[in-house]
Amino acid sequence: MSGLADHSARSPALGDAVLNALPNALLLIAPDGKIVDANMAAESFFETSISHLKRQSLKELVPFGSPVLELIEQVRRVGAPVNEYKVDLGTPRIGVDKLVDLHVAPVPEQPGHIVVMVQERTIADKMDRQLTHRSAARSVTALAAMLAHEIKNPLSGIRGAAQLLEQAASPEDRTLTRLICDEADRIVTLVDRMEVFGDERPVQRGPVNIHSVLGHVKRLAQSGFARNVRFVEDYDPSLPPVLANQDQLIQVFLNLVKNAAEATADIDDPEIVLTTAFRPGVRLSIPGQATRVSLPLEFCVKDNGPGVPDDLMPNLFDPFITTKLTGSGLGLALVAKIVGDHGGIIECESQPRKTVFRVLLPMFNPTRKASDASDADPGTASQHVRMRDED
Repeated sequence: MSGLADHSARSPALGDAVLNALPNALLLIAPDGKIVDANMAAESFFETSISHLKRQSLKELVPFGSPVLELIEQVRRVGAPVNEYKVDLGTPRIGVDKLVDLHVAPVPEQPGHIVVMVQERTIADKMDRQLTHRSAARSVTALAAMLAHEIKNPLSGIRGAAQLLEQAASPEDRTLTRLICDEADRIVTLVDRMEVFGDERPVQRGPVNIHSVLGHVKRLAQSGFARNVRFVEDYDPSLPPVLANQDQLIQVFLNLVKNAAEATADIDDPEIVLTTAFRPGVRLSIPGQATRVSLPLEFCVKDNGPGVPDDLMPNLFDPFITTKLTGSGLGLALVAKIVGDHGGIIECESQPRKTVFRVLLPMFNPTRKASDASDADPGTASQHVRMRDED
């Protein structure tokens, strides 16, 4: 992006390197609205190459009537920088929910040219929403404890009475007593699944190879509920270990992959994409910790299903929220709790043919104290957590 750096004593190559190192998308706009240059972050944001960006005008990339076009004209008129916050640049190609902050400024050395910096708000918004997800998961804790005590005990008595009645019942009545027993068992199973929300024991964590976890989840899925789904893996092979509990990570991604498989069940070309990447610069303040925690590891489960209904998106990780006729709506709430217990973030972005569940987690730091990251075998440290792959 040498056009932004020629005025300095530095070489154009150095200027390009500096601009490409920035995490925010930068665009250089010519007087006719064409994109003259862009950095690598712009490639990532608009999901296209720099060479393709240079063949387009800005109005072809942003929504019709976008405020960014008016901001550019305003900067040309007044000759001074202008900022605009919470602007939606979402399009069907890059995602329908792309809230950004815009910083638009003139380039004095190149009259008529404008620099546009695009700063995504998603990370800050995710942090706020993640705290809401954690609160939603914790809100089930008291309910789970109450159900375990107040419902399971009476149910055992009801089931026992039905079994006694069954011994002397007619064949027609045995159908009803069997129905009572089956429904009692179903309620007990539901309560058992909710009891995990009341488990407040510290999570035993250690170094975990995320690719081993995803490989295990993929094998489980392909041997069962996702045998007809095409899997695509886009992994960063140099990724460091994640600080986590292996059993619980398997539980998280098994739930997410099962949701993705069920979302693509009725389409002709079902596909699930698993990705891993290193995203430096993401830091989060965790309640109870004095220092900010870095969350550089990004793991995504993507599917090409019809997408999540708009009315469910704000409460997607709340308990009992589901689109399935037979679902309990506890799967994603449990996922949110586990990710929150690991000090991470989970977020969903959805549109037709492109739904992404993104998990951000801390990496394992071997210099941390043993009290911060248990050296116990992560594969056996959480035997109290039972594997669940239902929603």
